[in-house]
Amino acid sequence: MRKGSSSTKNRMFRINDEILREVANIIRLEIKDPRVGSMTTVVKVDTTNDLKQCKIYVSILGEKEQKEEVMEGLTNASGFIRKQLAERINLRNTPEIKFILDESLEYSIKISKLINEVNKPDKESD
Repeated sequence: MRKGSSSTKNRMFRINDEILREVANIIRLEIKDPRVGSMTTVVKVDTTNDLKQCKIYVSILGEKEQKEEVMEGLTNASGFIRKQLAERINLRNTPEIKFILDESLEYSIKISKLINEVNKPDKESD
C-alpha cells in the first residue's frame, strides 16, 4: 500500500461523513418542497477523490409513487443543496450531486418480519 493512500481514504471518509450530516440537515430543515418529507433518510455518501461528483444514497419509506415523487423533489433541489454545501463545507470543489434510492433498509425490515413470522411459536401445538 502506498504511503499516501491511507490518509486519502481517511480524508474521503471525513468528507463523506460531513456531507452526509449537512445534506441530512438541509433535507430535514430547509427543503420547502412538500414532496420531500420526513420519511427521507440519507444513508450513505460516496464522493469521488477529485470532489467532482457525489452520490447520495437515500432511503424513503412509502409506496412506489411516493418514492418517485421524493426522488424528483430531491433532484429538483440538488442545485440548492449543492449551494448550501458550498457555504457550509470548505472544499476546493463542491461536487455535483446525484441522488440514488437505496432500498436496502426497507428490504432488511421486510426480511426481519419474515424471520420473526417463521420463528413464532405455533399456538396450535400446545
